[in-house]
Amino acid sequence: MMTSLDVLIETPKMTKKNQVSLSSSLVSELLMGMRLRGVQYRRIQTGPDFGIGFEDMPNHAYFHFVAFGTAYICTDDGELHELSAGNAAFMPHGRRHQLLSADGVAFQGIDQFDAAPLGESVSGVDTCPSTASVPSAVIFYGCMEFDLGGMQGVGKLMPAVMLADTQAQAYPGLLPVLDSMKREICAGRIGFAGILARLAEVAAAMIVRGWIECGCENASGLLAALRDPRLALAILALHRQPGREWTVAQLAAESHVSRSVFARRFQTTIGVPPLRYATELRMRLARQLLTHEKVSIDAVARRLGYTSQAAFSRAFKRVIGRPPGGDRERL
Repeated sequence: MMTSLDVLIETPKMTKKNQVSLSSSLVSELLMGMRLRGVQYRRIQTGPDFGIGFEDMPNHAYFHFVAFGTAYICTDDGELHELSAGNAAFMPHGRRHQLLSADGVAFQGIDQFDAAPLGESVSGVDTCPSTASVPSAVIFYGCMEFDLGGMQGVGKLMPAVMLADTQAQAYPGLLPVLDSMKREICAGRIGFAGILARLAEVAAAMIVRGWIECGCENASGLLAALRDPRLALAILALHRQPGREWTVAQLAAESHVSRSVFARRFQTTIGVPPLRYATELRMRLARQLLTHEKVSIDAVARRLGYTSQAAFSRAFKRVIGRPPGGDRERL
């Protein structure tokens, strides 16, 4: 009996080492498109009782690091997340929440506290009463613009709060970064505020990477594709050459599977057809180029493979819901 051609093409030799290398390459490629830019940072010193509120910030993320003491993150649904000294939390959706000394403590918004400038975009907030010799907690907080570029589909799957226990295997290399943050916070050396801001962005990126690599065993969508060595090959090719006019057959060839097997597997795993994914990827990258890198509409169109600005604008409006010029004006 003759074996199906689909089966023959679908099962190339792929060692475990190659799979790990491929997954690492794809994660690295995806992370290259991620942008984190701090817009507000605060070094907060507290007394024994404190409550600080943070409002909804769409397209932003919150980062909290406890250098000393203990704090609790209370989300809108009332869930409490404990942060002990040396631990950090990343909140990728920028949802409203509070930092509390204990459940039920009264709070006020972060912007209602007096803040003394410590450096560019970094200020100090001191709620520690004058009668206390040392603060009960020292916290570094950041609000960052958070743009996932080609990973927008991944962002929707991220939890509201991503806790980083520095001993956890998901975050190798994070402990030295957070240790450095603690030293900068406590020492207060020249230029410490700017260094803290940069370290916070690095720590946030490492938390995202750790979650992508091993944060979801029951992954779906793009996360599941990271674990499929054949789909990962095609997705890696798309992200490396987003301006190429791909066909399903070409993407299947990148994956070393037949066209029918590839199209079926891609649709089942990612949830959209391959060419729709390619178009949506281009438009997400276009938004990043237009809004953050200030590239002209015509240049973005050429970079992403469109023969005319009009064709690009039509595709952009179809996917994003407004023309590229209007998207830029919203900032």
